[in-house]
Amino acid sequence: MKRSKRFETLAERPVNKDGFIEEWPEMGFAAMHSPYDPKPSIKIQNGKVMELDGVPREKFDFIDQFIADYVIRPDRAEKSMAMDSLEIARKIVDINVPRKEILKICSGITPAKLAEIICHMNVVELMMAMQKMRARKMPGNQAHVTNLKDDPVQLAADAAECALRGFSEEETTMGVARYAPFSAMALLIGSQVGRRGVLTQCSAEEATELELGIRGLTTYAETLSVYGTEQVFVDGDDTPYSKSFLNAAYASRGLKVRFTSGAGSEVLMGQAEKKSMLYLECRCLFVTKGAGAQGTQNGSVSCIGIAASVPAGLREVLGENVAATLLGLECCSSNDQSFSHSPMRRTARTMLQFFPGTDYIFSGYAGEDNYDNLFAGSNFDANDFDDYNIMQRDMQVDGGLRPVREEEVIAVRRKAAKAVQVVFKRLGLSEVTDEQVEAVVYAHGSKDTLSRDVAGDLVAAEDMMKRGITGIDVVRALAEGGFEDVADSVLNMLKQRVVGDYLQTSAILDENFKVLSGVNTPNDYMGPGTGYRVEGKRWDEIKAVDNLIRPEDF
Repeated sequence: MKRSKRFETLAERPVNKDGFIEEWPEMGFAAMHSPYDPKPSIKIQNGKVMELDGVPREKFDFIDQFIADYVIRPDRAEKSMAMDSLEIARKIVDINVPRKEILKICSGITPAKLAEIICHMNVVELMMAMQKMRARKMPGNQAHVTNLKDDPVQLAADAAECALRGFSEEETTMGVARYAPFSAMALLIGSQVGRRGVLTQCSAEEATELELGIRGLTTYAETLSVYGTEQVFVDGDDTPYSKSFLNAAYASRGLKVRFTSGAGSEVLMGQAEKKSMLYLECRCLFVTKGAGAQGTQNGSVSCIGIAASVPAGLREVLGENVAATLLGLECCSSNDQSFSHSPMRRTARTMLQFFPGTDYIFSGYAGEDNYDNLFAGSNFDANDFDDYNIMQRDMQVDGGLRPVREEEVIAVRRKAAKAVQVVFKRLGLSEVTDEQVEAVVYAHGSKDTLSRDVAGDLVAAEDMMKRGITGIDVVRALAEGGFEDVADSVLNMLKQRVVGDYLQTSAILDENFKVLSGVNTPNDYMGPGTGYRVEGKRWDEIKAVDNLIRPEDF
């Protein structure tokens, strides 16, 4: 068959390398609604939920039982459930209805009711809902900081740069799991060089992650995954109750906790039970709330390719972000795994959270070139810093970042690398050479750095754990090694663990270690002229991009 030149050309466009699938609800490939989704319902007897979304109590699975016993307010349920879902959706986007009233209504609804409410809103209305329902007044951002070599010196330098650029949280993981102690320590040190008060975590096996937190080498945990069907929980050897226990283990030791869930995980594991991705994610969010976690990382996350393959998939992703805020949870709105060959499509996906602002627009903006990102590659990476800053300036939107000068970046990268060198030496760990430091200072990624003695690193990391090294040892090594200001910052992070204020919903720390959260700086948006506005000092900061033509130049 003779081909149209136009269609031949279009066939080569990046977007046509993506995968798409027709709706297939029997296998869970339905974004917003499945014909097998339950109808919203509830029955209360003697203050106890006896029926939940058409299922009588004697047939509850453990997710139903957990939600019924620990999440839904029985004193509000019948009134909230009697309200028309369309009426609730309209209240959500009505600037005259305060956020507190919406939270009160939603404290008495079921997962099916929440999904039904979300389905009444189009993308623009969901963005309006997010602008109003976000917990913290000011949006923020989180970075991924990793590298292919698990090089702690590069980690520290990249962490310092990301902190300087404005990220409020930084997360790392490893290619070799035994590097975890070094990675956690390097991230902690580097982040405090770049900006005081940045929260950090090391994504590892749960026992290791918890021990690193107890030792004061991390300040939050994010990878506590929950699921929307019982069988997926069982496959993961978990229940909502075990996740609640783990949440308590972290929080009782002063670690901020965020659960992880998202559309497509049940589809990926073959146990979607014919339900829509949105409905299953609503169940996950109810479990998150019932377990006592202050927030969630959601928005399909690492399953974004599945959600994005079906019709309205990206609308669903925004919808599940909004669903989290309707339950009063902090929303860390994914954007952290690239899902498309099309730069236009990747950008469009992120703008749904960028424009209204979420508590964390990315749950992992790659602070490195994506080839170094061990979290499978972010939707945006270090190559996009300038584009992102210009978009903030173009739209007068706060995306959580700021322009920086080259000399500033070089300075903080050198200081962070030198600080790690000193700490490693004083704690008797593996060697960090001057040549390694110098390479990292000017590097874009691990292709530009020198190799380390991996075997020596792993022996030293194991010895570090056996010797019981903690955050206090890091503070002492920094102070004795001439980095008193960094030592003071790390010590202040340890003090925050004792105070516990950053366990509040959607908490971040400013450079003076003041907690900014949904409790003491709540979102008060109620239409034009209210809520967070990009103005004053922050607007001046966003505007100050490179290559400006200034009047004084003429």
